[in-house]
Amino acid sequence: MADPRSTTPQLEKYYAKRASEYEQVYEKAERQDELEWLRGRIPVLFRGRTVLEVACGTGYWKQFIAKTAKKVYACDINEAVLEIARDKPIAKDRVEFFRADAVSLDGVDARCDAAFAGFWWSHVKKSGIERFVANLATRLAPGSLVGILDNTYVEGSSTAISRRDAEGNTYQKRKVLSGEEYEVLKNFPTADELREAVAPVAREAHLESLHYYWLLVFTLK
Repeated sequence: MADPRSTTPQLEKYYAKRASEYEQVYEKAERQDELEWLRGRIPVLFRGRTVLEVACGTGYWKQFIAKTAKKVYACDINEAVLEIARDKPIAKDRVEFFRADAVSLDGVDARCDAAFAGFWWSHVKKSGIERFVANLATRLAPGSLVGILDNTYVEGSSTAISRRDAEGNTYQKRKVLSGEEYEVLKNFPTADELREAVAPVAREAHLESLHYYWLLVFTLK
């Protein structure tokens, strides 16, 4: 029987342990040009919007979104990463934080006209993507703008895939600075898979493909 959970049991524990060192992922030298482009692109995308940020983590992208957004409602299941996010130098009236599961989105009010999820899609099992997309759509106003940012697999830069399960989900083995090792779900969807996943809720969608990253932008029906 397939596991009904959309994420793996170790994922929450891994990110809690990695909270203080997570943003080192943005220091890879070969990715700086693309990250600079994204740090400019994403604030333009959400200018004047009231944004729900799903799985905000340590708030790295929130600090750029909040520069131009009307307000950001940022959620994560992990209190450890939310503590770091709250310390980012952003006006308190521009951001509101709360705990919520990023797939069920229970407790998220339908008060936003945009949403952003950075590096979360890849941590959802293939069997959970439909549920995530549907739940997200119900938490947003009709016509809302959604941006999904995640990784492309690049040999030599990405962490190697350690295994693939029967459903086709892929996994990586990652270590935190303490030396503890975790197996982390990390999927790398194709362009067709992304478009198919959002088709039931999207009026239109386009994929902005970089070498190390992809940004899927769509508007809800």
